[in-house]
Amino acid sequence: MAAALLYSVTVQLAQADAAGWLEWMRCEHIPEVLATGYFSRHRVLRLVSPETEPGTVTYSIQYECFSQQQLEAYVEQEVPRLRAAAAARYPNVHAFRAVLEVIT
Repeated sequence: MAAALLYSVTVQLAQADAAGWLEWMRCEHIPEVLATGYFSRHRVLRLVSPETEPGTVTYSIQYECFSQQQLEAYVEQEVPRLRAAAAARYPNVHAFRAVLEVIT
């Protein structure tokens, strides 16, 4: 069986926006991403160390899929719409995306 891949989205936002953003992620965005059928599970993590800029908080949302083809299809077919919706709602969120291979 091929190794799983993690599509990791790391975001930094103002502490003042964090509670509303996290609620939106949990109730709307993550369920919408999972409903695409490309990912088997997810997790949400908060960066504890190193400290970020004062007044900000950093989260990492990791989505697991089982093939590069699934991930490429997601990026091509779903990402433009989902990113546009997220940017319209939270324009001051800075995001960094990475793909990681699960080794163990």
